Amino acid sequence: MTKRAYLSIGTNLGDRFDNLARALDLLMRNPANQNLKVSPIYETEPVGGVKQDDFLNIAVALDTNLTPLELLHWLQIIEKSLHRRRLIHWGPRTIDLDIVLYEDEKWQTANLKIPHPEMGNRRFVLQPLLDVMDDDSVHQAWIKRLLQNTTDHNWIRPVE
Repeated sequence: MTKRAYLSIGTNLGDRFDNLARALDLLMRNPANQNLKVSPIYETEPVGGVKQDDFLNIAVALDTNLTPLELLHWLQIIEKSLHRRRLIHWGPRTIDLDIVLYEDEKWQTANLKIPHPEMGNRRFVLQPLLDVMDDDSVHQAWIKRLLQNTTDHNWIRPVE
């Protein structure tokens, strides 16, 4: 059964534009993923206090036949193929793919939390999400409220 998933994708190492393009290509190589909708690219200030380069971030909406755990596994395969290394918490990365929402499901496991627990604290997640939710008024209203109430005041700007 097809479900709607929302992802957040970010990169700040190497060729950031190419990293995003390659991640999207790999995402869609799985035939279980369809109807990809991608937000504009945003350049964003890093969070977490680690000195590092600015990020490029996008949000993605897609329809998938994968379960949340299967989708997570696919995202981890993509990260590995793009040489993601987890050396510093909230540190620099070639690519980071997170499941932010999966329909209205709630997950709480050691490896997967849906809705993503930090999304309300991340303008770089919320703003691009709004760009891919124009056909989802329920989630869109909720994300707008989160964005209005976020304590994150880091800058975020669309890439021309």
